[in-house]
Amino acid sequence: MVVGRLGDIKRKHAMKAELESYFDRLWPICRSITGNGLRDSLRILQEVIPLELHEIPTGTKVFDWEIPKEWNIDEAYIISPDGSKICDLAINNLHVVNYSVPIERTMEFSELDAHLHHIETMPDAIPYITSYYKENWGFCLSYNQYKALPRQGLYTVHIKSSLLSGSLTYGDCVLKGESEQEVLFSTYLCHPSMANNELAGPLVQAFLYRLVAALPNRWYTYRFVFAPETIGVIAYLQRYGAHLKATLKAGYVLTCCGDAGTLVYKKSKVGDSLADKAAQHVLRNQAIPFESIPFSVGGSDERQYCSPGFNLPVGSLTRSMYQRYNEYHTSLDNKDFISFDAMANTVAVCFDIVRALELNQVLTTTVPFCEPQMGKRGLYPSSVNPVDAREFIHRRMHLLSFADGETDLIDIAEKRPCSVFDLEEHVAVLKEAGLLR
Repeated sequence: MVVGRLGDIKRKHAMKAELESYFDRLWPICRSITGNGLRDSLRILQEVIPLELHEIPTGTKVFDWEIPKEWNIDEAYIISPDGSKICDLAINNLHVVNYSVPIERTMEFSELDAHLHHIETMPDAIPYITSYYKENWGFCLSYNQYKALPRQGLYTVHIKSSLLSGSLTYGDCVLKGESEQEVLFSTYLCHPSMANNELAGPLVQAFLYRLVAALPNRWYTYRFVFAPETIGVIAYLQRYGAHLKATLKAGYVLTCCGDAGTLVYKKSKVGDSLADKAAQHVLRNQAIPFESIPFSVGGSDERQYCSPGFNLPVGSLTRSMYQRYNEYHTSLDNKDFISFDAMANTVAVCFDIVRALELNQVLTTTVPFCEPQMGKRGLYPSSVNPVDAREFIHRRMHLLSFADGETDLIDIAEKRPCSVFDLEEHVAVLKEAGLLR
C-alpha cells in the first residue's frame, strides 16, 4: 500500500496524532477571506511549513476584482423574547453570516426572519452563508432551532464586528530544486469551522511539505500556496501568474481530501498535462479505488489557474468532493465526518505523485542497435523463482526497449503496465552499468 512508503506503522500513527492536534487548534477559529482569524490560522501552520505571509491592501485591483475591506468579529448572538441567547458565535462560528456588518438592534420576528438562514431538508444542520461583496448581516441556525423560535415578542440582535480598510493575507513557501521548473500545490484557508471542506486541504498540504523538504535531492522547485479561496488566488496570480506560465510543469489544488471517501482526481483543463499523467498513474497503481473526472468550472481554485489567460497545468485532488456530500457547507462537516487515517493516506498519495514526478525522465539507451548482452554485465537475476525472474527480466528489457530519447518513464511504465516505482531500481542499475543515460 502507498502508506508503506511513508515508513512503519508507528510513523503513520505519529502523523495521524499530529494532524489531529493541529486540527483541534485550528477548528474553533472564525476564519474568512480576510482578518485576524485567517492570520492566526496561517501562523499556526507556520509551525509545520515556513510560510512567508503577504498582505494585499484593501482596494487593490487584482484583474477584474478588488481586495475587499477587512472583516473581523468579536461577538454575535440573538437574545430571544424569553431572554435566552441563541445563534451564539462563541458556540459555533457558523451561526453568523460570514462578513456580517455590525448591528445592535431590537426587532420583531417578522423583521428578523429575513436575516435567518436554515435548511429545511437537513433539520439538524447549521448552514454556512457568506456576504463578502455586499454589506449585509444575518444568522444561521438549524431548521429545528428555527421552528422552535417564538413568533411574538422582541428579539435583540447583537453583532460586534468591523469592516474596515485593511488587507488580505496569503502565505507561500518555495522549496528550491536543481531546476527552475516548478510543481505547485495550492489550497485555501478562509472558511470557519468546517472539516473536510476547510481544514483537510491545508493540513494535508502542510504535512506534504515536510516530506518533500526531507527529500535528499529534488529536481523540481516546489511552490506551496495557502490563500483565501478565489480572491486570494486571483491576487496571487496577479503577482506570480506570468512567472508560473513560464515555469510551471504540474500543479494540484488540494480540497475536501480528509474524509474516508474515494479519491477523486479532477484533470486540468489541458487534460493530458504532466500533472494529469503523474496523478492518474499513481492512483491507478494503488490497491484502492479512485475516480478521474474532466475539468469543469464548478470547484475550487483550479478555476483561476486554468482560466483562459493562464491555462496552467493544474488539476485537483479530493475525496468526497464539494457539493457531492450532504454535509458540505454545513455544521455537519465536522470532526466526526473526517478520518485522520484517510488524511494521512492523502498525504502519502500526494507524496507519491511528487516521487513519480521526480523519477520521471526521458531516458536514452546507449546500445540502440539490438538489445544489449545482459549476461556479461551480470544483469540477469540468478537466485529467484522462474515466475519472478521472468517479470524482473521483462521489466528491465522493456525499459531498455522504450528508452528511445523521446518516451518518458511514466509512459514507459504505462506501456508495461506497471508502476513507475517498479522501474526505479532498474533505472539505477542500468545507469550504473552504462546502458542508460
